[in-house]
Amino acid sequence: MVKYCTGNPIITPENVPPLGKNFRVIGSFNPGVTLFEGKPLLLVRVAEQITQKQQGKVSVPVAEGGTIRVLDFELSDSRYDFSDVRTIRNGKQKFLTSMSRLMVATSEDGEHFTLHPDRVLMPENEYEKFGVEDPRITYLEGVYYITYSAISDYGICTMLAKTKDFVSFEKMGNILHPDNKDVVLFPQKIGGKYYMLHRPSTSEFSRPEMWIAESDNLMYWGNHRRLMGVRDGEWDSARIGVSSTPMPIDEGWLVLYHGADVHDRYCLGAVLLDAECPSKVLARTAKPIMEPVQAYETSGFLSNVVFACGCIHSGDTLKLYYGAADKYVCLAELSVPFLLKSLQEGK
Repeated sequence: MVKYCTGNPIITPENVPPLGKNFRVIGSFNPGVTLFEGKPLLLVRVAEQITQKQQGKVSVPVAEGGTIRVLDFELSDSRYDFSDVRTIRNGKQKFLTSMSRLMVATSEDGEHFTLHPDRVLMPENEYEKFGVEDPRITYLEGVYYITYSAISDYGICTMLAKTKDFVSFEKMGNILHPDNKDVVLFPQKIGGKYYMLHRPSTSEFSRPEMWIAESDNLMYWGNHRRLMGVRDGEWDSARIGVSSTPMPIDEGWLVLYHGADVHDRYCLGAVLLDAECPSKVLARTAKPIMEPVQAYETSGFLSNVVFACGCIHSGDTLKLYYGAADKYVCLAELSVPFLLKSLQEGK
């Protein structure tokens, strides 16, 4: 059902040059994916930490005014909770122990990639203080649009950027309220409107689920509707979010999504949306189409994770470039007929 690349992981933290001598790369994962000039191109999330040199302290990077500043925390300071390796907490205040940027990687054969440290989306503004994460790429009307998460004291915002060459990027600004993430644009207008899938995350009543919205101009979004929810007791019981740009097929829009259970085990599923009315779910896989089983998926910075931000659709095959264990970029192939069969069985 899943054909794994024998060279997995295809990009590891050791492959990525760090920001500087005081940084170390701890993860290269969750890439945005597209075809550029007929060849696979990835926009890889690169997570970095400050090299720890002072005993009894934790240092974290933050972006301010176009530069990277270092904050130091004493491990003995009882005001802070250091129990989660990913965060430092002080009540409601939260800091990330790493900061992510987005780096272009290109390939001639789809398996071996060259990283380009000079072609990077860097955290820069006040909404990106703690980093930029998990990009999705949509080719729309001759332009590559990139949606990505921006992390700061203000919450998790969704930023929109665009490029035509993946050398220079134009940041267009924040397009959704915080906290919101897992956002992707549809690759064409439907009924004269642009559409997006997204996941509102903060509520006293609801859970992290998938929504759909529409726009006349890509910047201002409305008519938000709940698309589909989590399923109690199942592999996607805790949270769900989109994993691929919607793909037009004869049956409708094929979309991959990720789901996590109460143990933070991340798997992938698929959903089929109506071609003319994408807020209508036609079918949804009951079981995961891909789950963490390989060693590089079950052990890493965050173990038991397969997490995709895009794939390449070619005929009956999906080439899935995905994040494994919040540490690696890996490659697998999925059969479209298998996905459609799984969707039918899940009705």
